Amino acid sequence: MRRKDRERDRAFALEVIDSCEYGVAALSAEEDGAPYCIPLSLVREGDVLYFHCALEGRKLDLLRRDPRVCVTFVGSNVASEDDFTTYFRSACVTGTAFEITDEQEKIHALRVLCQRLTPGIMSRFDEAISRSLGRTGVWGIRMEEVTGKEKKRPGASA
Repeated sequence: MRRKDRERDRAFALEVIDSCEYGVAALSAEEDGAPYCIPLSLVREGDVLYFHCALEGRKLDLLRRDPRVCVTFVGSNVASEDDFTTYFRSACVTGTAFEITDEQEKIHALRVLCQRLTPGIMSRFDEAISRSLGRTGVWGIRMEEVTGKEKKRPGASA
């Protein structure tokens, strides 16, 4: 990281990840390494990020060819009112994606996702799983490197 004064520890980065509604995943799109980015609703459990998706599509084709990913999370980004800068909190994860095929693991990951994203309707979770598990893809990303970065407003507390 170039600006070491803005680098934050892993605990900070995990806090940013856990506070975000989504992250943007960067994948390698072609053999020449062209980038492909897509926003994903992600939830973290330990050192794994989970997301759900369709069973096919470009994202999955790319992940099956090259499972390396980089996911960026922006917890906040506020423009200064008196200077040409922004104040932000962000985290970046590099890791390896993997498809979850075991039914019980899929249900567990989907439960973790739904508890985070739709906690108010968890009473309907089992019904939804019985209807749609077979047509729902579930993937994880093993977090191998996690970094955090922050630019605070002058005078802001630590």
